Amino acid sequence: MNNQTLVIYDFKILYQVLKEVEGHLNFNLIDIEKSKIKELDEKKTQNNLIISDKKIKNFGEYMFVDQLPVNLIKLIESVNIKFLKKKYNQQSDIDLGKYKLNLNSRKIYGRNKSLDLTEREANIIIFLKNSQNPVKISKLQSEVWGHNSKLETHTVETHIYRLRKKINDTFSDNEFIKSSKLGYKI
Repeated sequence: MNNQTLVIYDFKILYQVLKEVEGHLNFNLIDIEKSKIKELDEKKTQNNLIISDKKIKNFGEYMFVDQLPVNLIKLIESVNIKFLKKKYNQQSDIDLGKYKLNLNSRKIYGRNKSLDLTEREANIIIFLKNSQNPVKISKLQSEVWGHNSKLETHTVETHIYRLRKKINDTFSDNEFIKSSKLGYKI
């Protein structure tokens, strides 16, 4: 069976209708009451999609159904599309400790904030993250910029400086990119 689960939040009639056709769905189905929503939120399960006819306070992403009667075929199509988008986004998220970098949007997320990055900034972060050891400027020049040695070193340093400033301004974190005599490291 599929590992994606549609969570019906306090919407009994929809749950009953979907339960009747459950064998034809591309996802699992569970019903949850108001008193249990916090438990679900704490688990932060990646493969769940929550649907409700009520707005859920202090809860992340969910589908809100406010048009009744519900066109069941369109609803199931919407749910399947949401699951596909969710899976696609999960595959494009890079874990950076306190932060996540989404490759599709080139945004870094953390502390309930997000920051838009340029393509070069995202590439710098990815390269530094994937490096086991501190990275020298010359290595960043060749690997991120694709230049041998004609690029001036201050170009790399300026990009790192601006990236650090953006991260510090948004997240109040001036320790994200560390520098030492050996180079830069995340």
